[in-house]
Amino acid sequence: MIRLAVLGMMHETNTYSSNLADLETYNAGAIHRGDELIERFAESQATIGGFLRQSEDQRHVDTVPLIFAGTTPCGMVTAEAYDTIVGEMRQKLNAAGPFDGVLLALHGACVAENHKSADADIAAAVRATVGPGVPIGVVLDMHANFDPRLLDYVDVVLAYQTNPHVDPHHKAAECRALIVEMIRTGVRPTTVGRTLPLACTITRQGTADSPVSDLLDLASQLETEPGAIDVSLLLGFQYADVPHMGMSVLATHSDRAEAERLSRVLADAVWQARTDLQGGAITVDTAASAVEQHGQQKPILLLDIGDNIGAGGPGDSMVPLSALLDRGIERTVTTCRDRDAISSLRSLPVGASVQIDLGGASPECPGPPLHLNGTIAGRHNGPYRTDGPAHGGFRYFDGGEMVALTTPGGTAVVVTSKPVQPVTPAQLRVVGLDPLDFRAIYAKGVNGPLAGYADICGKHLAVDTPGITRASMTALEYRHRRRPMFPFEPDACYP
Repeated sequence: MIRLAVLGMMHETNTYSSNLADLETYNAGAIHRGDELIERFAESQATIGGFLRQSEDQRHVDTVPLIFAGTTPCGMVTAEAYDTIVGEMRQKLNAAGPFDGVLLALHGACVAENHKSADADIAAAVRATVGPGVPIGVVLDMHANFDPRLLDYVDVVLAYQTNPHVDPHHKAAECRALIVEMIRTGVRPTTVGRTLPLACTITRQGTADSPVSDLLDLASQLETEPGAIDVSLLLGFQYADVPHMGMSVLATHSDRAEAERLSRVLADAVWQARTDLQGGAITVDTAASAVEQHGQQKPILLLDIGDNIGAGGPGDSMVPLSALLDRGIERTVTTCRDRDAISSLRSLPVGASVQIDLGGASPECPGPPLHLNGTIAGRHNGPYRTDGPAHGGFRYFDGGEMVALTTPGGTAVVVTSKPVQPVTPAQLRVVGLDPLDFRAIYAKGVNGPLAGYADICGKHLAVDTPGITRASMTALEYRHRRRPMFPFEPDACYP
């Protein structure tokens, strides 16, 4: 019987955010242990779900779920939270071991106060615990900032290749099969990673759009060559100011020289596309005009780039909605994280009239609060579930206490006590709102909301709003990134 350990810690860290991922944040429902992993993820399309999947040819594999910690993107993981969680990961590996293999879920863009390349350091801790002979497989988010040190500690690294991320389960199942094969045969392939002095703007990261779609087609082509196991593109995460920020490629092959060659072919193609990997977005005024002219029955999906919760935005900017209301445009719905507002609304029943200031409270919020006169339309407290497609493959989401407020003109704000990515219309429905009642849905995300809202919205527009997840990378102050690097230094060279 082959024994596999399943564990992980995933965090996408925005180093420009002051909202730290502390131990209290993790203890409030962001850590799952033992059979909780099965209850939470077994039916999901998330990474852990793929790790837990028992295929027909793996009936003699004993999968042991240990611990998984994952919270909404925000600022750095505190040293206390990091040390506590990684310490528990090591303790559980020791207590439940020995294991024949390890399946490790990482993001690839995690930064802790005491570990600037937290993912590589987590892998190092796992390797030190299980010893040198145990195969370790890792699945990364497509937005990983790849640190070559990771390959010193693990045997295979795969990455999501869709954005929005709808293939985590598939990649994790593939990783599991590779680790089982390594255990059975004793043969370990080689993974080669190449980092480029190149960052890609968030508006050019959709995998259905050129040039990323063209690069993925090339990667798929390279994977068909004899002996090739995986060829992957990593988009990087530009809101983490670390030395390894930027785009990378990975190639796994039975032969090192061939892995080197395949990674070089894809890296060269990425570099040739560097100019096309840059791009902007429409202004808030242009977005408002688009809503005014929008005559389709389905709502238009507006994407609030600057306050993208999925990239660590605080989720309390009312700048876009205020701009629409100033022009008399109603029937828009958006979300706002505001704990104080939730506290003040807690004692009021559904149907109560309220006058309240929303948002604008976080240090990174780019605008003032919005004064709203409205009615409490619905409430929900705790996790909610979607059975439809969702970014990351997750089934459960948690906005804490959520209250829907509606105005006489049909505008609505879903106020949450926790930051939660707006990647599924289930968030609107659980508070009594019908997504089809609105002319526009203003989602605090960029690519993340696209999968969940594909059947709800007629079209989508990315809007260049202010905030710490703004579209313009050159407007961010970097202290630790590599130099020279494109597009910051246009004369940067590769290799």
